[in-house]
Amino acid sequence: MGRGDLATLVRICDPAGRTRGTGFLADHHGTVVTSHEAVDGLSRVLLRAPDDRSWLAEAGAVTPLPESGLALVRSEGLGVRPLPLATRPEIEPGTYVRIEAHGWREARVLGPAAVTYTAADRFHDLDQALELAIGTEGAEALRRGGRAAGSPVLDTATGTVLAVLGTALHGGRRAAGYAVPLRPDGPLTDLLRRNAATVPAYGPDLNLAGILELTATSTGPVGDPGPWPEPVERAACARELDRFTTGDAPVLALVGAPGTGRTTALAALCARRARGEAPAPTIRLRGADLRSEDHSLADAVGRALERAGRIVAASGALGDTTTATPERAAALAREAGRPLLVVLDGPEEMPPLLAHRLPAWTGATERWLRAHGVRLATACRPEHWERAGALYGSGALHRPAPGENGDGLPPAVVLGPYTEAEARAVREGYGLRETDLAEADARHPLALRLLAEVRAALPGEVPGRPCREEVFTAHLDLMCLRTAVRIAAGTRPLIRGTAVRRLAARVTGRVHEAARRCLGPGHGVLDRASFEELFPWREGWAPAVLTEGLLVPAGSGYRFAHEELADWLQAAHLDLDTALHALVHTHHENRTPDAPGSTSLQGPGGTAAVGPFASPGVPGPGAVRAQSPGSTAAAGPFAPPDGPGGTEAGPRLLDGAVASDFPASPGAPGSPDFPAGPGAVTGSEAPGSPAGPGVSGPRTAPDVSGSPPGSGAPGAAAGPAPLPGAGAARPQAPPVPRHRIGPVLQALLLEHRERGAGGSVPRLAGLVEALARFADAGEDGGGDGAWWAARLLGESLRRVPDPRPCLPVLRLLADRIGARPGRRPAFAAFGPEFWRGLAVGEDERIDLLRRLVTADPPGEDRWFAAVAGLLAADPRGVQPLLCRWFGDARPLPAAPHATVATGAQALLHAHRHLAVDDLCEALVATAHPLAEGLLTALARDDTSALCRAVDRWAHDDGRPERRAAAAAYGHLAAGRATAPADRELLRYAALALLARPADRDLHGAALGLLIRDPESRDRHLPRAAIDPGVPVDALVEALATHPDEVLDALWSRLDAPGGDPAAVLGALAGIDAPAPARRVAALVRDHALLRPGDAPHVAAFVDQRLEAGPEAGTVLLPLVGDLIRSRSVPLRRALAPVLAAPGTGASRHLRAELLDVLLEHERYEAEAGETSVLEALLTAAAEDAERRSEPRTRRLTHRAGLLCVRTAEGAARLDRLLAALVREWPVFTELLGGWIVADPGDWAPLLGIETLDALRFPGTPMPMRADGRGHGSLRPA
Repeated sequence: MGRGDLATLVRICDPAGRTRGTGFLADHHGTVVTSHEAVDGLSRVLLRAPDDRSWLAEAGAVTPLPESGLALVRSEGLGVRPLPLATRPEIEPGTYVRIEAHGWREARVLGPAAVTYTAADRFHDLDQALELAIGTEGAEALRRGGRAAGSPVLDTATGTVLAVLGTALHGGRRAAGYAVPLRPDGPLTDLLRRNAATVPAYGPDLNLAGILELTATSTGPVGDPGPWPEPVERAACARELDRFTTGDAPVLALVGAPGTGRTTALAALCARRARGEAPAPTIRLRGADLRSEDHSLADAVGRALERAGRIVAASGALGDTTTATPERAAALAREAGRPLLVVLDGPEEMPPLLAHRLPAWTGATERWLRAHGVRLATACRPEHWERAGALYGSGALHRPAPGENGDGLPPAVVLGPYTEAEARAVREGYGLRETDLAEADARHPLALRLLAEVRAALPGEVPGRPCREEVFTAHLDLMCLRTAVRIAAGTRPLIRGTAVRRLAARVTGRVHEAARRCLGPGHGVLDRASFEELFPWREGWAPAVLTEGLLVPAGSGYRFAHEELADWLQAAHLDLDTALHALVHTHHENRTPDAPGSTSLQGPGGTAAVGPFASPGVPGPGAVRAQSPGSTAAAGPFAPPDGPGGTEAGPRLLDGAVASDFPASPGAPGSPDFPAGPGAVTGSEAPGSPAGPGVSGPRTAPDVSGSPPGSGAPGAAAGPAPLPGAGAARPQAPPVPRHRIGPVLQALLLEHRERGAGGSVPRLAGLVEALARFADAGEDGGGDGAWWAARLLGESLRRVPDPRPCLPVLRLLADRIGARPGRRPAFAAFGPEFWRGLAVGEDERIDLLRRLVTADPPGEDRWFAAVAGLLAADPRGVQPLLCRWFGDARPLPAAPHATVATGAQALLHAHRHLAVDDLCEALVATAHPLAEGLLTALARDDTSALCRAVDRWAHDDGRPERRAAAAAYGHLAAGRATAPADRELLRYAALALLARPADRDLHGAALGLLIRDPESRDRHLPRAAIDPGVPVDALVEALATHPDEVLDALWSRLDAPGGDPAAVLGALAGIDAPAPARRVAALVRDHALLRPGDAPHVAAFVDQRLEAGPEAGTVLLPLVGDLIRSRSVPLRRALAPVLAAPGTGASRHLRAELLDVLLEHERYEAEAGETSVLEALLTAAAEDAERRSEPRTRRLTHRAGLLCVRTAEGAARLDRLLAALVREWPVFTELLGGWIVADPGDWAPLLGIETLDALRFPGTPMPMRADGRGHGSLRPA
């Protein structure tokens, strides 16, 4: 009676076969329930089923429950269906029941009764028995010892067992019969729980098994009945789903692009929950199952349970299935420890009105989930989850393990292509080879599945590696051919051969028209009227397309079975330029005019495409493409349908607009030179022809309408549509849902495939400029215009098979980002991960990052960190590319005083340990001062590496420039090399250079390396001493061991015509040892006296030695004294600024002492009328007044001035000099004015007319000293 028929019972017999009573199965383990009297006193029990099967139960298999008047018997193999047990807490009096008493009889429950059960050994009081009313014949059958003992009491409405009949039960008054209800006590507790979980019951006795049966009906068949193997388990996804089902979060999102297997993953989850010892209830819904008026997900769950209830009731189940409300189902599942899971696939398909109420719906859904312990697993596109996921409260979303969540998305499990192992397993299951699919799509789940279907339909091997779009084309051809075959099978007379191929072409035309109509307001769903118009039921078209699975029901309409295939197909009918204008460019065109010269990228023929790229060849904002009335039907995807309703023939805008009467531009869809779109089929190349599915190349669709053009009959083109904006003002249309990005993105990719960079680059560049304007306007990246621009641009650049033709767009985007430091929300989608993931060469990627590093604001280094990651991954390949940055002098906002070039230099230096030898090679190949500076730093920080590099370069036979580098950088390394191995490498390098007669210019440097090394100095010093190419510092380094030879060599260099005395004297100035220093001083004195023209170099030598400290005084005092007394005015004039300089603490005292010597000489021993030395002292006093102490400056100025005014000519020259100094040096002017005011008597002899005039009217604003709070005066005191 559990399915509308009489229950099948088991007879309880003694071992001799005599009937003792009746029983029934209560679970699938063979547990038989009967009355205790039926087994009382038996050592073994014989069970007989109606089909003569029997089971002899030993004493251990019998569980007597005399205190309940019942007994349980374990059995096997009886083949009897178990009966559901009532779970209601009490049984209402008046309930009609059926009992087995010499046949099935109807009885009625009178109410509860207290009875006494008389067992063989004692009496048992039962307080909760039921008193039954039954007819006379039935009452006779209930006498003790009859077959009725143990018979179930079945509710006539639900078929559940309310109680078990007993014939040995006696009440306080005579009754027709009594029965014992089953209550959870002792062993019955587990039995009742097991029965509720495995035997469905409905109505007031609704149990978990009933919920499982209803939910299983809603999820459909567990497995795919087709010939294909079970889907390969995606371990990471399955792991996260299992974590979710055992966790606490009520919501999990499975996010992925179309074709990545979201639906398959959800189906696998449903299958796993339906299997095992403890199956859990799962309700499977699609977004199209939601309704506009739904308050929460509970409404859709209720409808699903209601539909499932009708199906179950139609199959014969008893009981009111409408009691299975969402709340009741959730409560039963939660009580059983198996929470109800609702699987919502494709929530993007929800009705538009509900989508506008998404925040309220989401809030109500979350509250319902939490209140009833229900879980929700939803699978959707990332575009939908960006907003939908943000609407859930804290703790509502399942957080996947690190690495599984998508960047920038609310917590979600992201599903992408197969892993290599998964793809290999899938190919094996489908019988595909690794080379059967293009490499870029080799791990794409949908492409693999559809390719397997196409290959299975082909008679033999097919050469080539098709890409995803070619697979889609072939699959569409195959589906249309199969649909045509099904339609042809129902025609009379039957059609065959060419007629079937022509029919397939007509099917293709209608499928394309269906795709075009899906661009309407249904958000990708074909409404029922359009479906029946294109695929009439009466002609067999509708059953054919549904049976083949080309389209599937979706709520009140229909959709294409594969979302990615639908996007690809709809893209061929989308007016791309107008869609881009509506989605992106219209958001800013009325706010700000296009910036002049916003880009230099051009479209085909030197014209641009959208907005600032508008051109005659591509429709601009507001223009749409169409077939003119009377024009020839478009090829392929633009073929109108055969049959009713083919009235709109042009491309559509996204979300429902239809093409107007604008003529198609050359190269546009609908024009003669536009190639056929995806899936185009002809009579000669139709599915089933020798060419087979997926034949590429231009195709021409046949005239499928059979009506004259412009007649208004089926298939004719639509009349002119009004221009957007013409006539009365139209109400603002609701925004296009973001999940509808698929057709727009596929249209951009189609343009790239069909027309190359000329079709896609101008449009993508327009998106870049639009993003830049959004960023400049400070718009949030979540705004509609900025979002569409960023997503379309990013996804297009990621998905083009070869992004190299789009490098101008990438460079433009990088430049626009780099020119706007800081985190601009409009550019948030183009972070380092985006650029790392592009399929471009490493040199192009590094160049793009060079343009981007200036986008880091102060305190951040995202972009340099990305470059550092690439450098760490491939140091040998990236180091030369970073060296190209040395020419980029743009400043880095993130680092004051740094540029892109110096940032690259610092990055290379910081990560030199990754491949220091390769770094040396990269630097030596870069002719730039920063490269030389970094090599110099390597000589200091990594001397061994530079020694190895010098050795390699010296032995490079093919590149003379490398040998020259070895000579130059060898000396840098030699100055730091201390390890024997490093010195040995430098010796070998020098000897290699000397061994090449052709490299005569490098021999001097090589000899310098050899004499720097004590081990080779003795042998090579004689030759080095006479070679003018040997570096001076190399000779000086040998001075300690070979002073005579070195000093002779240095004297020769000083004395040689055309020599470099500055280099020689500069090197000699570094000698501190007392003995060599005295000999060097003598050499310098002799040279100075011999060549007065080298006085500046001698003065520089003295200046450098002064800074050596007081210890140098023992040598400098006699040397400088001799030079001063040498009667050489050029020498004294050159020494004057050196001795008057402020110096440092190490040299200040010695300078003052020597300055006194010079002043005394000028006072007593100078040539008559010679004041040039004094003038040099005064000039030095003024120039260094800011760095020198005021008393020293005053004393120097006063003493030199007094010496000048000893003669009239000197006074005049002093007046002119002081006037010039006052005008040129403001600080000196201020000091001089102060001295005059403080002590006019001392300074009056020094001041002439010009000086006084200059003090009154200085040529340069003169800052005056003031208190700490003021800024001073700009006029002298």
